Amino acid sequence: MTTTPNILLQIDSDPQPKSFDSITAIDAGVDHLLTYGNVTLAQVLPIVQGAIFSRSEQNLKHSAIFIGGQDVIAGQAILSRIIASFHPPHSVSVMLDPNAANTTAAAAIVAANKHLDLKQTHALVLGATGPVGIRLCKLLALAGANVKLASRSEQRAQRAAHQANLELGQNAITPVVTASDESLLEVANHKTNLLIASGAAGIELMPQDVLHKIQNLKVAIDLNAAPPAGIESINPLAAGQKINNLTTYGAIAIQAIQTKIQQAAIKSLFTNNNQILEAEEIFKIALELNI
Repeated sequence: MTTTPNILLQIDSDPQPKSFDSITAIDAGVDHLLTYGNVTLAQVLPIVQGAIFSRSEQNLKHSAIFIGGQDVIAGQAILSRIIASFHPPHSVSVMLDPNAANTTAAAAIVAANKHLDLKQTHALVLGATGPVGIRLCKLLALAGANVKLASRSEQRAQRAAHQANLELGQNAITPVVTASDESLLEVANHKTNLLIASGAAGIELMPQDVLHKIQNLKVAIDLNAAPPAGIESINPLAAGQKINNLTTYGAIAIQAIQTKIQQAAIKSLFTNNNQILEAEEIFKIALELNI
């Protein structure tokens, strides 16, 4: 009996689809990978129609769509257009992970979860106004943590926290300003036991001398692989490395976890034809991996 091959359509708003996502999909066991770059909203409908009308209803679970690219807002708009193009029960499963924002956020929290009870966690997320930072804050809040969303700009912190709380449907995330070393230490010393730096590449958000003055800190995670580190003194390869009593994770170690999560999420797309995997769904998959 011939097995129906699993086909993944990789859709990017970038001119060139990311090779990282392509290789991860192949390593996840996808039989055929179709890549589409420079995809605009006007081009989504024919791509989706080709996916849902080329196979019988019982075989639609063997087709799926992955949305990548660097532009998270563009990726979200593409997802909305894809969903609007479906004709139930003619649909395929879709995963949204532009700039690896969803899988990276999940990976950081999975690492923290090895050492902390998330429901008892007081988290401070630095540089949290970008896509990864906002997702980190939302997922931590959903897991029961007390969450502070930090930025050097009060306006950006308030705007990002408002967006995250609006999406959560509750005021679970508190904006804080960390414009100086003094304000950074003051905020961090208020019960913080988890610190995550998720700012732009090449920007130091936590100096070493401030880091080691934080009284209750147990876990520090830096998501910036480009020097200088987001948290000074954390090795990008650190995977649970201890600095005195502080457990640390660097960006390369988190990326190794992220890759496993991305592969698992891609595999799960082919279990049925009606999944929409965004941050929360991907995080649930990540927790089930026990990595």
